[in-house]
Amino acid sequence: MESILLVTSGVLFAGYAVLIIYYRQCWRQIPAYKVLVNKSDISAASEAIVFTTKITIVIPARNEEMFIGNCLQSIIDQTYPQNLYEVIVVDDHSTDHTVSIVQSFNQQNIRCILLKDYVSEPLNAYKKKAIEIAIAQSFGNLIVTTDADCTMGKDWLQTIAGFYATNHPAFIAAPVVVNGSDFLGIFQSLDFMTLQGITGAAVYKKIHSMCNGANLAYEKKAFYEVEGFKGIDDIASGDDMLLMHKIYQRSPARVLFLKSSEAIVATQPMTNWKDFFNQRIRWASKADKYEDKRILVVLLLVYVFNLLLLILPITAIFKNESFNFAGIKPSLLQCWIILVVLKTIIELFFLFPVAAFFGKKNILWWFPMAQPFHILYTVIAGWLGKFGSYRWKERKVV
Repeated sequence: MESILLVTSGVLFAGYAVLIIYYRQCWRQIPAYKVLVNKSDISAASEAIVFTTKITIVIPARNEEMFIGNCLQSIIDQTYPQNLYEVIVVDDHSTDHTVSIVQSFNQQNIRCILLKDYVSEPLNAYKKKAIEIAIAQSFGNLIVTTDADCTMGKDWLQTIAGFYATNHPAFIAAPVVVNGSDFLGIFQSLDFMTLQGITGAAVYKKIHSMCNGANLAYEKKAFYEVEGFKGIDDIASGDDMLLMHKIYQRSPARVLFLKSSEAIVATQPMTNWKDFFNQRIRWASKADKYEDKRILVVLLLVYVFNLLLLILPITAIFKNESFNFAGIKPSLLQCWIILVVLKTIIELFFLFPVAAFFGKKNILWWFPMAQPFHILYTVIAGWLGKFGSYRWKERKVV
């Protein structure tokens, strides 16, 4: 039994290591993008971008009084011409001051609509309905979605618009970063960077569909061509990846990743472990809903490998035995330590160029300490995402 566990773990690690190294190479191959807005900027292009794209930024919000003001202010401060973009905040039955804060922004291009005016019966996917309603009222031909707890640099919107004008994508996945200062926040920052590196690599090489709803852009035309969220509108999560795959199925060459430091959106970390697990369980809950079966293979490999890394030390405690391997008799615990160390090295090798892009190399030394927590949360969140329930925005989702 012990030999089977170890051999299986070794085989899975080999596959995992190859995958992570491949992701690293793909990430490094993604061309960096910088928008050129005037003649003095021009170095690698013959002419600068002339902005004409009308953009609608959609922000679903529920009880976000702590963050919505900063989010809207960072959008108001954008360098993109204000006559070319609008912001639609869709309030999802907030019980705090979210609506009044949005209304306090006396801007012609910012408006707030109330989901309760359009929804009379309970839903399982309030966020999708909010986005759908906003798009129906939008004036932009490019829809940009973000979250109410996000902030962005002043060139965020013009970078997205420039990338769209240059490459004509139907769907843009753009980078997201978590800025945390305590252990939980730093843990989330490292975890998010890993996911973002994989996202960029996967989208660039068309390996599988992956993105984050905190920083997306897609053509309104493309949204309606795939009938929006039809067919996925009863799934609580998935307003990002499930929609992305629908558009990918129709126009695979026009689904792109925007690798630009000016396009990074910063989001808030969960402030406690309970909320963190609820968030990750929510993400995991859509795993078996993916029509993109390529990502299911990756998720299965990652999950089973981490599950075995959890089983090995438990087995070693109750079966404190060595086994013979080419004349060497290592214990299960020693083998587990070796696998965890190798996993950490491979992942750090992958993370280094990603952390450099996000300006987060200074937190990489936390990564080895975070490894045991990452293994544990991957197993728990994956299991509960499939078989459990979770609470999100004060609602229970089964």
